Amino acid sequence: MNPAKRYEIFQRLKAHIPEPKTELKYKNTFQLLIAVLLSAQATDVGVNKATKALFKKCKTPQSMLDLGGDGLREYIKTIGLYNTKGKNILKTCNILINKYNGKIPDNREALESLPGVGRKTANVVLNTAFGHPTIAVDTHIFRVSNRTRIAPGKNVVEVEKKLLKFVPEEFKLDAHHWLILHGRYTCIARKPRCGSCVIEDLCEFKQKTEV
Repeated sequence: MNPAKRYEIFQRLKAHIPEPKTELKYKNTFQLLIAVLLSAQATDVGVNKATKALFKKCKTPQSMLDLGGDGLREYIKTIGLYNTKGKNILKTCNILINKYNGKIPDNREALESLPGVGRKTANVVLNTAFGHPTIAVDTHIFRVSNRTRIAPGKNVVEVEKKLLKFVPEEFKLDAHHWLILHGRYTCIARKPRCGSCVIEDLCEFKQKTEV
């Protein structure tokens, strides 16, 4: 795939969704971090259902700690791996209070040192909360990048590096959101909706569908 085609792809994705946003619901950076941490191997819809009541009660690390393990579990027990996630959330809240005065750090190394926060979670927070041009590669973005040939790679880190290299600078900040929404609603896993795809003629996927 050449640079001109990639540019046209992102230009069309931008025209289709001018201001893409995460579908996770949150009111501040702390809640965003918690929502993204909970979203691992879970859907945004499922996370939003669980956090609707939780986030009314908890807007800071201290208010989350005040819930305690049992209290937190009651809110997040519908989410996969909730026991492990709950423990990581409380450990993270402790660190945020003791090391960062309750604030969310805006650098990768600090974020990735928090329990339960991996590269993908750090990338989402850096991008969505702090405006860094990072690209968090999840299953949707991995699929779209390989299927379209925008940035093919054998693993998520390889795809991320290629996207950072190949996505035109002016689209880099929102590329993560465009690709994830495209993968979630159009370039879906089992049977992509090629017939209603805004980049269908530019995509290099061989087994296109009529849908």
